[in-house]
Amino acid sequence: MEELALGFSDSKELYRCYMPFFKNGGLFIRSARHYRMGQSLALSVTLPDTLESVVVSGKVAWISPLGAQSSNPAGIGIAFIDDKHGLCNRIEKLLGGMLNSNEPTYTM
Repeated sequence: MEELALGFSDSKELYRCYMPFFKNGGLFIRSARHYRMGQSLALSVTLPDTLESVVVSGKVAWISPLGAQSSNPAGIGIAFIDDKHGLCNRIEKLLGGMLNSNEPTYTM
């Protein structure tokens, strides 16, 4: 299984990438590389103000191709499948009230 490393330097970028509408949460990853729907990936995620990364496995559940009509960047959305380290909960705790914001994200 391919592993991707993601580092978030601030909570605003994390907010833009977080995908709370997936059952167990997920993250959008900016990428011009081609991935398949349902493809399994492992993510090594470093949240803002932390030094340790958290590993979570997931599947590609969203694709924004290069040249899409929206102004969103190309990339993929990974729906968390095996979140045994509670990454979804950590993200939601970190984002707090931002989750109810009307600020645009990279997906919806």
